[in-house]
Amino acid sequence: MTSTRIAVRTHATVHAAEPDVARSLAMMLISGTSNQTGAGVGAHAFSAIGPSGVVAVRQLIAAVVLLPTVRPPVRRFTWPQWWPVLLLAAVFATMNLSLYTAIDRIGLGLAVTLEFVGPLAVALAGTRRRLDLACAIAAGVGVYVLVLPDGTTDVLGVGLALLAAGCWASYILLNRLVGQRLPGLEGTATASGVSALIYVPVVLTLAFTGCLVGGLFVYAMAAGVLSSVVPFALDLTALRSVPARFFGVFMSVNPVLAALAGVIILRQIPTLHEAVGITIVVVTNVIAVGTLRPPRPRSTSGPASPSPV
Repeated sequence: MTSTRIAVRTHATVHAAEPDVARSLAMMLISGTSNQTGAGVGAHAFSAIGPSGVVAVRQLIAAVVLLPTVRPPVRRFTWPQWWPVLLLAAVFATMNLSLYTAIDRIGLGLAVTLEFVGPLAVALAGTRRRLDLACAIAAGVGVYVLVLPDGTTDVLGVGLALLAAGCWASYILLNRLVGQRLPGLEGTATASGVSALIYVPVVLTLAFTGCLVGGLFVYAMAAGVLSSVVPFALDLTALRSVPARFFGVFMSVNPVLAALAGVIILRQIPTLHEAVGITIVVVTNVIAVGTLRPPRPRSTSGPASPSPV
């Protein structure tokens, strides 16, 4: 009788969990779509306020949303807590500016795919499996096919996208450290606020020159909402129902979504070699992250790191 009750409870629990997983999958898909749509929409404002102006508005909106919500007690922070937060803020500022500038020069799909090399490198770093070595080589091949460097290659644009990749890798490592030293999302919210302060001169300059008006400013604000606020809320909710590793695998859809957003919003049609390169990088990431061994449980852990703010 007892075993029957346990079986019934287990069956009910599995069926109750299925809708949660389905909702989480929907949230992650909406999050990725929103993020890349925001980048595409923000690109429409590049001609008026430049990538730096769009990033400045995006960072300001992220801070306006996060700081009142989390309310980090910054006056009680110690220096061992402050310095990784300040580094994280610098990473936020550099990553978004380099990515948006790269998008302006080489297109959305190509820039986001190159940026995705960052988290892939973190996933492969320190491993000793032959499969991981093969994935690293495949990723390099994918990047080469994606770029196909020649005399017409925008070297600066590619370099900025790879700089964004390095920043994303740094974001993952720094966020782990911040999560160990500050509870909840206090560190992330504070870093967003500091990053917004870095861009205050840009916002003031644009305001005094009359650039922050009209439809183009609306595009920049939309980028802040779609690429920061919406993914932040949806990703955190989704991570309550799915494992972080599965989330990492699902993030592989972002280069594909970026390419689609580039086609639909910016009319940027990828060439054959770009489509092949994106496919190689995405498949490599799925294999690399999907076959990682689960980490040993820790007594304490920081907040999940869904995606950069």
